[in-house]
Amino acid sequence: MFAFFIGRVYHVLTRVPPYGGCEVQYEGESSKMKHARRTIVVLLCVTMLLLMVAGCNRNEPQESQTQTESPDTTEPVRDDIVIGIAQDIDVSLDPHLMTSAASRAVLFNVFEGLVKPTPEGFLAPAVASSFEISESGDTFTFTLRDNILFHNGEPVTAQDVVYSISRVSGFYNDGTALIPAFSIVESVTAEDENTIVIKTTVPNIEFLSFLTAAIIPENYDAQETAPVGTGPYMYVSRSPQENLIFEKFDDYWGDVPSITHVTYRILDNTEALMMALRSGTVDFCSHLMSSQMAELQGLGYNFEIGTMNLVQAVYLNNAVAPFDNVEVRRALAHAINRSEIMDVLADGLGVPVGSSMYPAFSKYFTAELADYYDYDPQKAKSLLSEAGYPDGFTMEIVVPSNHGPHIDTATVVVEQLREIGVTATIRLVEWSTWIDDTYRGRNFEATVVGVDASAMTARAMLERFSSTNGSNFINFSNAEYDEVFAAAISATNDEDQVLLYKELELILTQQAANLYIQDLCDIIAINEDISGFEFYPLFVEDLARLYYK
Repeated sequence: MFAFFIGRVYHVLTRVPPYGGCEVQYEGESSKMKHARRTIVVLLCVTMLLLMVAGCNRNEPQESQTQTESPDTTEPVRDDIVIGIAQDIDVSLDPHLMTSAASRAVLFNVFEGLVKPTPEGFLAPAVASSFEISESGDTFTFTLRDNILFHNGEPVTAQDVVYSISRVSGFYNDGTALIPAFSIVESVTAEDENTIVIKTTVPNIEFLSFLTAAIIPENYDAQETAPVGTGPYMYVSRSPQENLIFEKFDDYWGDVPSITHVTYRILDNTEALMMALRSGTVDFCSHLMSSQMAELQGLGYNFEIGTMNLVQAVYLNNAVAPFDNVEVRRALAHAINRSEIMDVLADGLGVPVGSSMYPAFSKYFTAELADYYDYDPQKAKSLLSEAGYPDGFTMEIVVPSNHGPHIDTATVVVEQLREIGVTATIRLVEWSTWIDDTYRGRNFEATVVGVDASAMTARAMLERFSSTNGSNFINFSNAEYDEVFAAAISATNDEDQVLLYKELELILTQQAANLYIQDLCDIIAINEDISGFEFYPLFVEDLARLYYK
């Protein structure tokens, strides 16, 4: 009977469950893991047998004995995580001076605004415990949380909030807002030690979305090198081009993270990144391709599949010939086969886009724009001829060298453009060079990157293409666009505003401002012992939700 029972227990306990991701599941287990598990099961079975034998003798008189606790043989749960990222973040860690999406994704864990985004796409109170918006849409009143602290142990005061909002609004420099959306701020005042009132020069029903801007201490001047915020993780150290280290903030006002130590490893070359993943020295890595996911199967990772919440495109410098000619841009738009690009990059995963909006912003996203320019090389050649380029031309595509998907995209684009007589070459540059020369210096003809939103509003995607915007790195200039944009940001009715933003997207498409491709597929590899990951509608990674099972 005992043998039968033990056999049944062994059979049940040695059944192998599948590895499970949220949207994809894989099966597999190494022989070493199987051997270890079976050894444990045998020990459990022997223990159960001894307990059953002991149970048979319960009716026999026993001498009184002092009970002792068995030693705890459970392996301790890890309290650290290593995250692989393909590029270092901005040189300055000042949250009000961030330029790259990578910086926003990482520093999301260190800084918070009066409100913060949720995975569901809402805005939740953060440094503020509550807020109200006037019916006129031009006055925003916030009640601050009690007993909230900065990472340096100092309490967050109303004056810190006034300072932070005033700073991004340009009140402390030449009047130029550090974040363009804050140019409409007329005043920010502390009504008392817990109440902040922000007034805008015009009604703006979406301004709340930008109040995710970081609240920082007023009397602290080392944000660029040793940032201090209110988020669930605090900055510890940085080795440029090597790593960035955070620790959980035990005095965080919300739920304190489960994982204590966070190390971001900068692995800016694909082979180094894959070597680290194959060896298991990295627990979390996003932005993988489907071929890389296939290579990592059975190595202790679960996979989450979503999109990157950005618009990948061949961005064209509209102020440089021949891209200052709209017919040339339209010709190139007909030469791009986005389906082929998506198949090469991720077996067709991702979402095609036809303008500067991605699908997570569902109420603004117009899916049909992806079909505005059909793939038609003959039509492309005809348009080029009409524009004065019957024999095509040569062009250069600048691509950051640490972004494999953008490099692969550019490689396919080069071949597609060759079909219409356009000879394109690729120049790979380091990320810092791309930021300085391409983005800030606007010294380029074409570039392949992804552009994301800094806030959960269409304005964050579309404002950069207004003629005078400092982030308009493609030099797009269109009077109709500027007029519609001005109407959109001053709209007081949500339905009207949505329609105006969609009109802006249509203008970008009709003008072929860029060669739009897709919202890239985002494949994330996560140590199979870690749970809690959630996608956001923004390009962020929320570490505070992660925990070891």
